Amino acid sequence: MPEGHTIHRIAKDHGALLNGRIVAVSSPQGRFEADAARVDGHVLTSIEAYGKHLFYHWDNGDVGHVHLGLFGKFRVATGPQAPQPVGMVRMRLQSDLATIDLAGPTACSIASPTERAAIIARLGPDPLRRDAKPAVALARMAKSKQSLGAVLLDQAVLAGVGNVFRAEALFVNGINPHRAGRDTDPVELQALWTTIVAMLRQGVKDNRIITVDRSELGIPRGKPLRRGEANYVYHRDVCLRCGTPIQIAQLAGRACYYCPVCQPN
Repeated sequence: MPEGHTIHRIAKDHGALLNGRIVAVSSPQGRFEADAARVDGHVLTSIEAYGKHLFYHWDNGDVGHVHLGLFGKFRVATGPQAPQPVGMVRMRLQSDLATIDLAGPTACSIASPTERAAIIARLGPDPLRRDAKPAVALARMAKSKQSLGAVLLDQAVLAGVGNVFRAEALFVNGINPHRAGRDTDPVELQALWTTIVAMLRQGVKDNRIITVDRSELGIPRGKPLRRGEANYVYHRDVCLRCGTPIQIAQLAGRACYYCPVCQPN
């Protein structure tokens, strides 16, 4: 499932092709046909990212909602000519600049601003948004009896963090993923939030997840990092810093990677 940096990057990249333009909306697959008709031929005013959710704001007041889930993917074709759909395309958005096809999303609908507000009300602060309120997320973490490894995946606590950023942010701050939120010092929780913000912002910039400090690897800035060099503990066999075998904890139904030496408690 894409993490928050991917969703914000999609909003930015797709917005450059669609925002402020008349957009033809259709459903080659057919399942989105009725909703597509509500906004077909209208101007898309903006695409908004919040956590792992995308909201499409139309000039008639309707709001589209997309959640990619595990299998959702976009396909972008630039140019005014629309290509033939590939696979089961739920939603097609076509402007004079590009055609964007969406397949396999968990959610894809056109609704009202009220329904958008209801979705956001269920979510915690998004660390990538300027209107984020970190105090809300920090208070929820500080009160939680759950392990921080589980809390960080709870979208009601903070929105947008997934399995990779969870493991990497905990590692950078030396926090064992089993430690309960309420047993964590407020200073450490603030540092964890700051790390998550920085990692997500870098992810938007790089359009991929790179959490390591290049100076630790001796790799010059500008030289591409191979996949196995980009993270400290996630999907690694040994810790990038100390060489200790990585351990895995099943928290919130997902495998959380950590180093028992660098994250002792």
